[in-house]
Amino acid sequence: MSDIKIAVIGSGFAGMACASVMAQNGYDVTVYEKNDQPGGRARVWEKDGFKFDMGPSWYWMPDVFENFFALFGKKVSDYYHLKRLDPGYRVYFDKNDFVDVPAQMDELENLFDSIEPGSSIQLRKFLAQAKYKYEVGMKEYVFKPSHSITEYFDLKLIRNSLNIQLLTSMSAHVRSYFKNQRLIEILEFPVLFLGATPQNTPALYSMMNYADLALGTWYPQGGMHEISHAMFCLATELGVKFKFNTEVKKIIVNNSVAESLETDKGIFSANFIISNADYQHTDQTLIDKPWNNYQSDYWESRTMSPSSLLFYIGLNKTVPGIQHHNLFFDEDFNQHAAEIYAKPQWPTKPLFYVSAPSKTDDTVAPAGCENLFFLMPLAPGLEDTEELRELYFKKLINRFESTTGQSISDSILFKRSYCVNDFISDYNSFKGNAYGLANTLRQTAFLKPKMRASKIKNLLFTGQLTVPGPGVPPAIISGQVAAKEALRYLDNFS
Repeated sequence: MSDIKIAVIGSGFAGMACASVMAQNGYDVTVYEKNDQPGGRARVWEKDGFKFDMGPSWYWMPDVFENFFALFGKKVSDYYHLKRLDPGYRVYFDKNDFVDVPAQMDELENLFDSIEPGSSIQLRKFLAQAKYKYEVGMKEYVFKPSHSITEYFDLKLIRNSLNIQLLTSMSAHVRSYFKNQRLIEILEFPVLFLGATPQNTPALYSMMNYADLALGTWYPQGGMHEISHAMFCLATELGVKFKFNTEVKKIIVNNSVAESLETDKGIFSANFIISNADYQHTDQTLIDKPWNNYQSDYWESRTMSPSSLLFYIGLNKTVPGIQHHNLFFDEDFNQHAAEIYAKPQWPTKPLFYVSAPSKTDDTVAPAGCENLFFLMPLAPGLEDTEELRELYFKKLINRFESTTGQSISDSILFKRSYCVNDFISDYNSFKGNAYGLANTLRQTAFLKPKMRASKIKNLLFTGQLTVPGPGVPPAIISGQVAAKEALRYLDNFS
């Protein structure tokens, strides 16, 4: 093993992906993690026989996970078992009025035709173009470090850029194919994970519809944290060392070179540093002036993804009729979006999401019980109080009960809330955002915060605030891209 020491700040998906690639190439890698377990936001919380994924709950783009483990001669099945959900999810539009989105394409086409006659033909065209975007995007775009626009000065890429509609909005794109509002909402829903409204998200991201409707919605048995555990096991197999409960307080820089990390457990030297901690926190807090990549007003001008109000709920009974994933679109989407982006405030009539993994997995709740995860998107940076959390808990429970016709309020064994203040406290998240930087038209590709530190030779950033963007698969890819950039630097250094 090389005597060159690599320090990775944060054990999120990007951090562990990067650490594994660096270790595979023979470097001495140590990951410094603020919390007590790996995974970043993809942590697990256990109580009284219940097991809750605290962060991501959707498993899309399975090829990204397979491709990552294949780098090391492994398969996903070496670490966890995947099950494809059918239906993938349910969308509630009103009381006892819902649509289940099937896994089989012929059933999906029949569903579209039943809602908007003849729309199955449009669906085939829409998904064919989405497949093209997915294949081009995953092969030619997402693995670019995007240091400069010059990376895109290629005739093939320019031609493909026109075809994948980088400058058209997702909203306009969907409406060019479909008229029915329900179908539009089903097709626009995946971009909510990208942290922006469909009007401000490039139509490139209809590739997410291909990931959703064609590649499918999956579930790793045991929970999403099984991915974190798998990546942790792989990294340790490769020789990566982890220091948990170790918070990095400062990156010590001398003459444009990061020399060491100051942590709450002492000072550790490093020859190269990759930060998977929140980019803004690293740039503005861990690095002293004049070494920052950006000024504070740059960060204030960024459009961040929403924060979230989360509830982890243990019930002493099962809830018949609901699916593993349930979207509550029984209120005005545009109003809720405006209260996130245009006039940030606690929402008047929020849309929300409920996951019930115990419908699929009997290991996440005791027998005869139900594990529920409630999520309500929320503007970042809002005031967060226990009183507001409790007010919205009652609103969400009442909506859930009235929409599904199932009573649960008298069956709650316990609940835990998580919101803006917790994202800041646990992850140093800028304004308490949940998903990173929004993938807006003006924050795509080379317009994102740069992966490379401009004033520090041996520092890189990775994760959901830089390329390629928010989400679990993009985070894994971000770690791979950062590792490739670090290796390029170290090859020149040696």
